Amino acid sequence: MLEFKKKLILLHHCKSATWKSIQDILRFDPSLSRMFQWTGSELQKNLYLKPSQIHNILREIHAFPYHTQFNLYENNNLKIITIFDDEYPEKLRNIHTPPWVLYGKGDFSLLKNKNMLAVVGSRNPSSYGKSAIKQVIEPLINKGFTIISGLAKGIDLEAHIIAIREKGKTIGILGGGIFHLYPKENIPYALEMMKNHLVFSEYPPFTKPEPWMFAARNRLISGVSDGILIVEAKEKSGTLITVNYALEQGKEVFALPGNITSELSKGANFLIQEGAKLVLSATDIENEFY
Repeated sequence: MLEFKKKLILLHHCKSATWKSIQDILRFDPSLSRMFQWTGSELQKNLYLKPSQIHNILREIHAFPYHTQFNLYENNNLKIITIFDDEYPEKLRNIHTPPWVLYGKGDFSLLKNKNMLAVVGSRNPSSYGKSAIKQVIEPLINKGFTIISGLAKGIDLEAHIIAIREKGKTIGILGGGIFHLYPKENIPYALEMMKNHLVFSEYPPFTKPEPWMFAARNRLISGVSDGILIVEAKEKSGTLITVNYALEQGKEVFALPGNITSELSKGANFLIQEGAKLVLSATDIENEFY
């Protein structure tokens, strides 16, 4: 018989089970003790789900090759943490729709570090952006700050690389399953981070990344951080989605000013106008953390 944790992971793998439907199911059967005995009629009676969704969830539960899948995860040294585990990061428990399950490789204890700084920005940064991020975050890393980003092209990758080079600690949060690393050119860095840092996702490992997943992932980047630094962002940028999450979560927002004639600077400069803390040096961030 499967333990509760594995049943929740199995349920989380059901493509038809949304965050809300898992919440409803846990209210109906908090221990998931009857998972394999559920009937369509009782779920229909107790849950606010469409009959087609209930049918699909039941089908997926019974079709899931859980013995094979769990063995595969174990053989790949994949760590799986649910929201009910002590290792689950407290900061994520307090965000809107906290992930039911986290799948990762590396050191999950990093999520309990102090001074967690998220760094996000353009996928195609300028030479100014690359130089400025180095100047700002290197001193912070050397003082023990943990750098969080999304392992994407551009500023995300620059932030991770600087942390690795400076022998600091960094965390990558994926917008897809951990067995579908994206983009491919970042895979060597992701593998390095899995060995000596942390890479994790809220999506089951074989989930192929889709555009909407990256936007949803951004709430986790801001969620596990204590503050977020914006380095080059266009006026209409995915980076600003992360900023909105950070503001909802009560996190400090920092922005690097840029050339007023550059499209890459419009988003960050706008944030400064709206009240984000203007950053000229590492000290501007450090002062807000201590």
